Formats: sequence, C-alpha cells, structure tokens
Amino acid sequence: MIHSTAIVSPAAELADDVEVGPYSIIGDDVQIGAGTEIGSHVVIKGTTEIGENNRIFQFASIGEDPQDKKYDGEKTRLVIGDGNTIREYCTLNRGTAQDIGVTRIGDNNWLMAYVHVAHDCDIGNETIFANNSSLAGHVSVGDYVIFGGFSGAHQFCRVGAHSFIGNNAAVTRDVPPYIMVSGQPAVPRGVNSEGLKRRGFDSDQARNVKEAFRLLYRSGLRLEEARERIIELAANREELRIFAEFLEPSERSIVR
Repeated sequence: MIHSTAIVSPAAELADDVEVGPYSIIGDDVQIGAGTEIGSHVVIKGTTEIGENNRIFQFASIGEDPQDKKYDGEKTRLVIGDGNTIREYCTLNRGTAQDIGVTRIGDNNWLMAYVHVAHDCDIGNETIFANNSSLAGHVSVGDYVIFGGFSGAHQFCRVGAHSFIGNNAAVTRDVPPYIMVSGQPAVPRGVNSEGLKRRGFDSDQARNVKEAFRLLYRSGLRLEEARERIIELAANREELRIFAEFLEPSERSIVR
C-alpha cells in the first residue's frame, strides 16, 4: 500500500490499509487512520493526526510549520478528522504556541485545489472550500459553511454555521450563522435559503431564521437590542440558539 518511492518515517503511525502514493513524504509524529489515501508528491509533517477515510490529492502540504514570524520551533499540532477530501496544492499548517497550539479540521469537509488553512484555525464539519479560498490565522468556521472561490477570512474572524461566503469575498468581521455575504469587505446580502433547504430545514424554521435576519439587519435596532430580541425568539426556536449565541461580543465584531 506504500509506493516504493515514498519516504515514510519509522516514527510515523499508519493504519495497515493506508495508501501512500509515489514520492510522498510522511514525517515523524504523523498518525494516519484506516482507509485514508495519500496521493503522489504529498508532504505530511508532524505533529499531525489524520483520521479515517480521508483522500489527500497530489502536491498537498499537510502539517507544515505555521507561517507566523513568532513561531520558534515549538511543538504544535494539526488534527484532521474523518472523511475529508483535500485536493491538489492545499496547504494546511499547524498551530502556534501563542494560541492553543493546534489547527483543527473536522469531518466530511471538501477542500478544493489551492485552499490554504493557516495556523490555529478551527473548521467544523461538512464545509466546502472552493478553489483558492483562504483562511488567515485563528479563524473559526462552523458546520456546513461554504466559501466561494478566491474568498478569504481575516485573522480571528468567526464564520457561523450554514453561512455562505461569495466568491472573491473578503471577510473582515464575523459572519453570523445562516447569512450570505459578498463583497470586499464582505457585507450581508440575505439568508442562505438554498442551504437551509438542502439541509432539511422546514418552512417554519426558515421563516424563523429570516425573522432573526430582519431583526439584526433591517429593523433599525442597535446590535444589543436586536440580540435581546433574538434571544427571546430562541427560547422556543432551537434553530435560532446558535444565532443568538454567536452575537456575543467578539474581537472582530459582526458584518453589518
């Protein structure tokens, strides 16, 4: 299962059925779970933990040192879950000692070619990153988020679950759950209605999300007033709880 031209460190831990393609390099302190396929010319450095049934295409760089001038060789980590697809030329960096020291990528994510995930990012599950989309350091991305091609997020931004980032968008502030944004800098355009439909939200749930969007962006209320109203609605509308919680004060503020 390991090509004769691949270089795999004796210190690496690979499940018995892991496939490693030609000329790939697996370094020390790398762990790779069952069913994962590593293409040709892939470089994986440690400390990196990769779960089961992932597919990593040729020329990807996984677990390299963070692109942070403060990094001074500290032992930091990259943790990747199960079922992810990581396409050509993706670059996924480890964390830094100045943060929690780990970059995390959850399960069933789809990272297209040339995607960059910088140090200390935290990505949930079922996300899609289109070609050339990028995250700067310390970015948090919720479940089911979609990043359009060539879009990017500024350091320390949060991107809420089920949101949609338009192509070429520059996210410089936090994006609440369910919201579609576009532009440079990115601004809210509406609710990600198509995404809600695809994920099985019923008409009442979609209407509740749209009401929260109206309160936040169309009612003329101050942010704190809108948040209080949304908290009231969320008391018996489960889908709005992540919306209300997201509106807690943050380092970057929210797109408005």
